[in-house]
Amino acid sequence: MTIALIFITLFLLLVLGAPIGVAIGLSVVVGMLIDGIPSIFLVQKLVTSLDSFPLLAVPFFVMAGEIMQKGSMAERLLALSRSLVGHITGGTAHISVLTSLFFGALSGSSPATVAAVGGIMVPKMKEEGYDTGYATAVNTSAGCLGVMIPPSVPLIIYGTTAGLSVGDLFIAGILPGVFVGISLMLCAYVIAKRRGYTTTRERAPIGEVGQSFIGSIHALMVPIIVLGGIYGGIMTPTEAGVSAVAYALFVETVVLRAIGFREIWEILRSTVLTTASIFFLVATATALGQILLFNSVPDMMVDLMTSISDNRYVLLVLIIILLLVVGTFMDALANILILTPLLLPVVREVGIDPIHFGIVMIVSIAIGFLTPPVGVNLFVGCSIGQISIEHLSIAVMPFLGSMILALLVLAFVPQISLILL
Repeated sequence: MTIALIFITLFLLLVLGAPIGVAIGLSVVVGMLIDGIPSIFLVQKLVTSLDSFPLLAVPFFVMAGEIMQKGSMAERLLALSRSLVGHITGGTAHISVLTSLFFGALSGSSPATVAAVGGIMVPKMKEEGYDTGYATAVNTSAGCLGVMIPPSVPLIIYGTTAGLSVGDLFIAGILPGVFVGISLMLCAYVIAKRRGYTTTRERAPIGEVGQSFIGSIHALMVPIIVLGGIYGGIMTPTEAGVSAVAYALFVETVVLRAIGFREIWEILRSTVLTTASIFFLVATATALGQILLFNSVPDMMVDLMTSISDNRYVLLVLIIILLLVVGTFMDALANILILTPLLLPVVREVGIDPIHFGIVMIVSIAIGFLTPPVGVNLFVGCSIGQISIEHLSIAVMPFLGSMILALLVLAFVPQISLILL
């Protein structure tokens, strides 16, 4: 009874357009009233859920992404991508995907990747004769790589919620992110070939590739510093986030002179607002998870799922379907925070590696950025491409299909996620 009323309240509030953190918080209050839990419980959870050193990495990676989004690093990565893949059929689309792959390693945010790369590439693709829907769909889909390629805020949240090493999750996310990026490029290539989108660019000479590589070396150093520091045991993820902020700020202000005091103020303001919304969501979702635990929901979930099948692959498919459906109407971080405590006991029961499952979960949730009504990337893409969400939702379907196929491969071939560990 308690659980039913909690989720009915949550659903109704989401339908009414309440912010996800507020909706979850009020659902917690409903559960507390029904179960007779003292009001101090919510206050304690709002404080203790944020008392986590790994969570401190979130504002630093958010700020690092903001610095590089407002600086010149996206343009430099664009030049490198152009020299590498600009000569392939549908070259500008490949440039968009590869640049998003690079930029995802800097920002850790899907909408930020769409805004930074798509803001440059969509107008350029339209100038070159690409259909507006195709141009916007390519960049909107490629933006999903921002949460797959480490450093990734959703990976940090999942690691904190599941009690796993964030560093291991970062390493595990590298190859899956690249794999999904390649699948998007293949999809873009097939569509470009069918529609006759050719390229006038010739293969860039080695000298041009080397020059563009040198020009983007400052941007490429960010993931090397972050992942190298974590994997080498030199830094924790939180310390790596601090290092990324210090490095990006120094490069953009002193070396490249791309941002000034006005931009720094905007970066700080945006970082505070984003972090506050994330942390409020973390706090309320943690409280909700505790109430679900009080009502033995994780045990019920294990019994329900294993009663359907004890085959790990059948359960993975069922979980993926659940994640894809829930991702259409709920925020990505809320999905992680609410569903991880429920699904992790199930996957452990059938012997699925929790790090592999984390990658599958993040990719599943990333697809939710492309599915209405809560597909954030769609709204950013509509703003950039100046097209309707109905038009973009149809144009993005081939890329959505390629990502789902890539997700199934990642689910059934865990070595892709675990081989680097």
